[in-house]
Amino acid sequence: MYYLANKLTDYRNAIAVVGCGGTGGFVTEGLCRLLAGRPQVELRLIDGDRVEERNLERQNFWPEDLGHFKAQALAERLARRYRRPVAYSVAPLQKGDLNSCALVVGCVDNAEARSAISQAVSPSLWWLDAGNGREFGQVLVGNASYEGLPGAFDEGKGLCHALPLPTWVRPELLVPNPGASCGQAVEQGPTINQWMAVLVVEVVRRLLEGRLTWWQAYLDLETMGLRTVLATPEAVSRFSGTRLKSLIRKEGEK
Repeated sequence: MYYLANKLTDYRNAIAVVGCGGTGGFVTEGLCRLLAGRPQVELRLIDGDRVEERNLERQNFWPEDLGHFKAQALAERLARRYRRPVAYSVAPLQKGDLNSCALVVGCVDNAEARSAISQAVSPSLWWLDAGNGREFGQVLVGNASYEGLPGAFDEGKGLCHALPLPTWVRPELLVPNPGASCGQAVEQGPTINQWMAVLVVEVVRRLLEGRLTWWQAYLDLETMGLRTVLATPEAVSRFSGTRLKSLIRKEGEK
């Protein structure tokens, strides 16, 4: 069994949440609770959208937040409630926004935002991507290009240092879908975002504690089922195609 390596105890000590709407708004509050007693871990919120009336029904906002930037409203409220600094940005994501981050949590709902995250991540930065439909969702964890995957598994220590990017596992996440919007309640069930947020925070907890052994999780509210995929060389090969299989094979022959 392999555990995902945790850089949050190393020189990188920040978590960035990109997207503070349906799932992200609940994730940020869950992370503040999770990080209680860990003042060395910085929390950053990144979202350029403003709170609208329709957001109040399903998202983690209050009437007094209307018209304010989502990232700012959450950061200021959570900083007061949990007595910790919460940084925020309302500008489009830039690679520099992830400096000193060990983890970026993507809670976005469009291909453009995911593309920006994929271009900003580096091999030392885990990307946790959360996405969902009306009654189902998935969490994918990755950080590496094909070239970074050979040698990613340290059998002696039982550690996994690299996994394919979420957008390589699910390339359709980079396909624009103008009809899909996290802000439209008709397209999502009333509780899916809270379920997803709990799942995301649990993934982060296990990563912080060095106990995360899986890199994919699929939630289905219709059946109340949760399926996970363990982080193993075999599983990575199955999801990444023949080119990666060849690379891993060559690495094993050294």
